[in-house]
Amino acid sequence: MLHTINVLVENEFGVLARVAGLFSGRGFNIESLSVAETLDPKVSVMTIVTRGDDQVLEQITKQLNKLVCVIKVMDLVGKEYVAREMVLIKVAAKPETRAEILSIADIFRGKVVDVSPKSYTIEVTGDEEKIKAFLELLKPMGIKEMARTGRVALMRG
Repeated sequence: MLHTINVLVENEFGVLARVAGLFSGRGFNIESLSVAETLDPKVSVMTIVTRGDDQVLEQITKQLNKLVCVIKVMDLVGKEYVAREMVLIKVAAKPETRAEILSIADIFRGKVVDVSPKSYTIEVTGDEEKIKAFLELLKPMGIKEMARTGRVALMRG
């Protein structure tokens, strides 16, 4: 089962390494990781996606709470939350496929952020399924390069 965990941490040197080390040292895999400063520049939020059963998640949560730099651990599984990812895709844009690529981007509310004679770079934001569907439609066109963020999430309400 996939778990999304938000961890509020002190925004200081080495925190990311300590949290990542906790996961790797205990044999837990991080599927995706996104870190950013909050409104308070002394605090960052880490959105971590990991895979495991409830027992694994409980172990991870206990270990995270033991770290001095951790302020709060929030398991979002079973709670209502909003999650998004962002992807930048550079796709080959031949003259005969340019209109189709733009049409697909428009359907997915994508934004063309760079144009060259041979490619388009498109930005799309959405949930994991939307990103996956968008990539599947662009694969036949020839994806040249891709950069994808991890999941970011906030509890509703």
